Amino acid sequence: MSIEDKDKIDSIGVNKDTAMVTLAITDHLNWENEYEHLIMLQEKINLYLSFLESGEIYESYPIAKGKNIEIKIYAKYDLTEKAEEFLNFAYAKVVEAGFNLSCEILGE
Repeated sequence: MSIEDKDKIDSIGVNKDTAMVTLAITDHLNWENEYEHLIMLQEKINLYLSFLESGEIYESYPIAKGKNIEIKIYAKYDLTEKAEEFLNFAYAKVVEAGFNLSCEILGE
């Protein structure tokens, strides 16, 4: 699954070292169509936030109870300036909801 699967959680797991539950967004897209890419990223983050805030995560993944939870974007390409601005805004909203948001650039 990937960022293009806007109605699905790409993957979920627990980091054995930190016990952090990570919901991964797999973003393989380049930034040629920046606007469309940002919309897709926003929709995906909103889906994940809804999954978390509704408590559905605990039904689907009971091991998450009592653990810190993060949404982590694994991106193939470096972020544009607008993408960084968007993620800073999204980070504040996700943290306000009680979760964490991070991004890791994997490169080509």
